[in-house]
Amino acid sequence: MRGSAAPTSPGAWDARSEALLGAPALTPGIAPAPGEAAETLPRPADTPPVRPTADGERPAAAGTSTTTGPAPATGPRTPTGPHAPAGSRPDAPSAAPRARRGHADPVKVLMHRHRELCERAVDPLEIAAGLEAQGFTDRTAARFRHRDVFALAEELYARVPRGTGTAAPPAAPRRDTDAWVLAVLTPGAAAALTGIGLAVTHGPVRLAIGATGALLLAAALVLAVRRGPFRAPDGATVPAARLWTLWLLAYAVCGDGLLTQVLGGGPDGPWDLTPGPLLGLALAVAPTAWCARLFADRARRRIADSRGLADFAAGTRPLLLGTVTLQLLALTGLLVLTGFSAGALALGALLLLARLLTVHGHPGTATAALAAASAGEALALASVLAARVPLPGLDVLAAPVRALVGAWGPGAVPTLVCGAAALGLLAHATGSLARASAHATP
Repeated sequence: MRGSAAPTSPGAWDARSEALLGAPALTPGIAPAPGEAAETLPRPADTPPVRPTADGERPAAAGTSTTTGPAPATGPRTPTGPHAPAGSRPDAPSAAPRARRGHADPVKVLMHRHRELCERAVDPLEIAAGLEAQGFTDRTAARFRHRDVFALAEELYARVPRGTGTAAPPAAPRRDTDAWVLAVLTPGAAAALTGIGLAVTHGPVRLAIGATGALLLAAALVLAVRRGPFRAPDGATVPAARLWTLWLLAYAVCGDGLLTQVLGGGPDGPWDLTPGPLLGLALAVAPTAWCARLFADRARRRIADSRGLADFAAGTRPLLLGTVTLQLLALTGLLVLTGFSAGALALGALLLLARLLTVHGHPGTATAALAAASAGEALALASVLAARVPLPGLDVLAAPVRALVGAWGPGAVPTLVCGAAALGLLAHATGSLARASAHATP
């Protein structure tokens, strides 16, 4: 049978049946495959078989339509009959050549190359920071058909799958503000109590109070740098940095008096101590921590609003300079109250920049600057002592230090040394801290 409406039971054939026999199938998509039984409409079991009438026509069964159209298909079927379209027959050649494969998606290649970074990121900022840390620039992003690294990071973040379920909202950051505020206030409290004890005592008691206060201050400083904005990522702190910091703080207390005695042929006995600058530095830990927190928050807000690396860097450099200026103003006010020293002011700027670089992923540079400042102060003392050796030509070693102290006083040595180191760190920080990778979430 070639027509889907042709009779399926024996009986007389009329002209209409003969016409249906030669007609093409009305619905090629439901023609039965070779060897497959023809589908018929379901008929109730209790309905007697329908017999053709005398004129050859079959009366319609109860409940069935008399329409001669094809039976409804029960599901999609692949046309395999002789009248099926040429493209649907298995042995028919393809009507048109298959479309050529286009160029590989460069973003997809990059996504597979940095899949771990993209899957670990909690926002596009982390991807942008990671790409920048690996040397990506806006010019590199242009090769991937994006205007800048941020646009490329946004597409990478959107295209990397992160599971089938709905992503859970990021957990709220732990609010430890009270803890770190108390931690950064501890050094000032320890130094103030020690200063009061030294002022009202004498003799061995004063010596014991001084030693105890120094230990308490050291412990308070360690606590302060382990919390809040001074906290560096795990493993980012160089152990030698603590030694150089301790030397610089000790020189701020007793370095000027020791240098004066060494230049005069001593030391012949105890030298003068100046605890005022150390007290000012300890009290300045709290405002310095606030400045560091302000810089970190504003930098992250700036990177979220920027649309390019150059735009972010141009906005971050003034922010860094403003942070350092604000810290110097606060430190100057405290030093005026406790005993002003230009060397202590330069040391405060050096310690702030060193900690900012350590927190934001550049501990090696910070440690090198602290070591250079410590070496400069030690070299000033050593050069004066070496000039005493009775050998020809060695007396010239102390000439620079004698000239500097004669013109500006013994405080000129730490001012010059720490100031030069702080300026070097500031020049380095304007480049390194203006990068997005320096402000990624650890």
